[in-house]
Amino acid sequence: MSEEKQYIPPRVWTWDNKSGGKFANINRPIAGPTHEKDLPKGKHPLQLYSLATPNGVKVTICLEELLALGKTRAEYDAWLIEITEGDQFSSGFVEVNPNSKIPAMVDYSGKSPIRIFESGSILFYLAEKFGAFLPTDPAGKTECMSWLFWQMGSAPYLGGGFGHFYAYAPEKLEYPINRFAMEAKRQLDVLDRNLAERRFMCGDEYSIADMAIFPWYGAMVLGRIYDAAEFLDVKTYTHLTRWAQEIDERPAVKRGRRVNRTWGEEELQLAERHDASDLD
Repeated sequence: MSEEKQYIPPRVWTWDNKSGGKFANINRPIAGPTHEKDLPKGKHPLQLYSLATPNGVKVTICLEELLALGKTRAEYDAWLIEITEGDQFSSGFVEVNPNSKIPAMVDYSGKSPIRIFESGSILFYLAEKFGAFLPTDPAGKTECMSWLFWQMGSAPYLGGGFGHFYAYAPEKLEYPINRFAMEAKRQLDVLDRNLAERRFMCGDEYSIADMAIFPWYGAMVLGRIYDAAEFLDVKTYTHLTRWAQEIDERPAVKRGRRVNRTWGEEELQLAERHDASDLD
């Protein structure tokens, strides 16, 4: 890199709201609401406010899996949050999630409403509430939580790191792409090695760890995000691919992937879900 092109950080960083690539219009260095607007509320105790990004899909898959088990109290309303339009900065949304990220949920089934934000926290809340997809023995539960926390800590390097610089940044930069491609491949190898010895992430039983990891890493090896399957040579991760293909065929997963989706093939879209019949 020539000296005249080298970036030298200033003593004090200031916000340039014209930079940032595709999502520059919703990125800002401050929290809090930008406008007053209440969140809608439907007829079910569980109210989900989301979009079918990988983080949002985790929760809708979990809810559809719970319903498939016959957990009728897991019926829910799923309201669309258009993040490119700034819906996540409404006063109502910020009240549920002060971090202004999807997904967010409110449970009205008790004496007082309970807000839940962060996708991993929502998965854990639902698993405990309905007694499903979370091992009850200490060793199994701890293993499941370890993989759940692994996903929450690792995926930002895949999404905000690799995904941003490879697919969304205003210009292609060799160093960050190489740096995050290396980390993305390391993470894929971690999963592939684990799944060489297990059917699912934690053993023989499907769990919230699988639901958390599949929308990111399953989508990657299935060629669904960042158009980077060839670049990362995902075909070499054979155990991870086998696992992703098996989960992808689950009927509840197929339904969960559609909820709050507004792009792609029309038959895979369902902007909002307020009844099971909406998915028919």
